[in-house]
Amino acid sequence: MTPGSDVSGMTTSAASAAAKGLSIVVPLYNEAAGLSALHQRICDLAKTLRQRYRLACEIVYVDDGSADATLSIARSLPADAVDVQVVSLSRNFGKEAALMAGLDHARLGAVLFMDGDGQHPPVLVEQLVRHWIEDGYDVVYTAKAHRDNEPFLRRLAVHGFYALINWGARQKIPEDAGDFRLLSPRAVAALRQLPERNRFFKGLASWIGFRQIRVDYEPAPRTHGVTTFSAARLLGLSIEGVTSFSVAPLRFASLLGVILASGAFLFGLSILWEVLTTGKQVPGYPSLVIGLMTIGGVQLIMIGIVGEYIGKILSELKARPIYFVAEHSEKHFETDKSDDAAKRTAAE
Repeated sequence: MTPGSDVSGMTTSAASAAAKGLSIVVPLYNEAAGLSALHQRICDLAKTLRQRYRLACEIVYVDDGSADATLSIARSLPADAVDVQVVSLSRNFGKEAALMAGLDHARLGAVLFMDGDGQHPPVLVEQLVRHWIEDGYDVVYTAKAHRDNEPFLRRLAVHGFYALINWGARQKIPEDAGDFRLLSPRAVAALRQLPERNRFFKGLASWIGFRQIRVDYEPAPRTHGVTTFSAARLLGLSIEGVTSFSVAPLRFASLLGVILASGAFLFGLSILWEVLTTGKQVPGYPSLVIGLMTIGGVQLIMIGIVGEYIGKILSELKARPIYFVAEHSEKHFETDKSDDAAKRTAAE
């Protein structure tokens, strides 16, 4: 059994929060075309945060087995106003593993997760940081303001996903919340203590609790390429999230079994009543075949659902590492020299 943990000693005030620093974790997969521009935008943001809050920043780029020049470009990015780490995974382990790798390598207190495709606007980070430093929130998460530009079936599927994963859950996952979020130092410490390997960051970041606030935003259009998340991958990610964080499918399977058993019982009573009152027996072959096919199909669905959870148990028991790092490099921003240069410029 995992005991509880006291992270109250990591509580920050507005005066001490900035001293903790901010690690910006950016998972990358085939983002070579827009990486340099994104890095410049983050560096400009870091300069603003340093001036406004005296907040030290670092960027942790996690290359998740990219097949293009993403890694070589990441290696060449300058440490302009921020320290830069480049973590290259040995293969494509998936976004959840890349987020975990970034969390493990983050050296400063608070952690901000954002995508590398440019759709998470860096200018919004100032608002997230303000909620953390000035308002004292531990988890500042973002969510799409609306889905009006998406097809109806996609919107319906997203709504159904959150309805299923939140069914019977004590801690609800906010609908439309994304991975673009900021965690305070004690929220980071809590998240690092969760031992499971099948991780679903949206759910885990909500489960840890603390003071949380939602920030709605309009995702920016992609500056290059197309999304790598096809309908099949999104479906797989949804199944992964539901089975990793919720037992709702098992409850649904049990409820369906109760409904079918109740229906079969009532159907049996109706047949018995007709035989006793009219003396006629109901022709059995069609009803028997339909009944067997229905029950057999439901049983296969239930076996499949149970199999998903057994697969999760097997994965946890194997205890394989979530990822392997093939390469790790660091570049450090020399703060003292930068401050001296700024003072000389001001003096001149």
